[in-house]
Amino acid sequence: MAVYIPDLVADPAVRRPTIVIAPGGGYTHLSTRESEPIALTFAAMGMNAVVVRYRVAPVVFPAPMQDIASAVAAIRQNAEKWHADPNQIALCGFSAGAHAAGLLGVHWQEAHWWQEMNLTSADVRPNALILSYPVITAGEFAHRGSFRSLTGTDEIAAHQPHSLENLVTPDTPPTFLWHTWTDGAVPVENTLLMAMALHKTGVPAEVHVFPRGGHGVALGNQVTNIPGEEARKIVPEATVWPELAARFIRQIFTKSS
Repeated sequence: MAVYIPDLVADPAVRRPTIVIAPGGGYTHLSTRESEPIALTFAAMGMNAVVVRYRVAPVVFPAPMQDIASAVAAIRQNAEKWHADPNQIALCGFSAGAHAAGLLGVHWQEAHWWQEMNLTSADVRPNALILSYPVITAGEFAHRGSFRSLTGTDEIAAHQPHSLENLVTPDTPPTFLWHTWTDGAVPVENTLLMAMALHKTGVPAEVHVFPRGGHGVALGNQVTNIPGEEARKIVPEATVWPELAARFIRQIFTKSS
């Protein structure tokens, strides 16, 4: 993993929130557009950031989730050295990376996943989730390729156990969700289904759906643009999401401190 720790310019005793970034890529690769540019954006807001190079196909579940869990545990183990608050760790995932982050969000309290890693549920617990145009459902609105790569099979019955909207519990962390209405790869219904599941379960959440933009908007500006795809990747309306997400998690962390 890559760790980004801003220099301390004020109180050297300060403990910062940490954003754990899980890039997208359909569980086949990891997007560079959703890696360092995101980390630097949150670092500029005074937060630490970690980019997780989680395993992808042909490696299958639970490897991606466990890799993100290892990163969370490492932050807690190095909290003093990294000036990190061990109770202010937010996962920030994109597309399939948001699904991997969401898997940890719904499974962290299940100790059997971490036993072989010599970790406990307390070690790997995320304190908040930021899910960006997330892969959520294995149902009607599934991004089928992501589930195929995660499980190693086309069998829909093998995909269903990883449909996040069916796995939300009161232990799921407070969640910030955002999507674009016109996402042609991962339909906006993924975010809406997750939002409804969180609401039904009583988990705090904030949801933003921007009116336009293709899949993989990232920061929505020139920094993460793909030449020739400006119409889908440069989305001024969506450029506010990092500030909105930062405000949400700071409010959550303030309430819990």
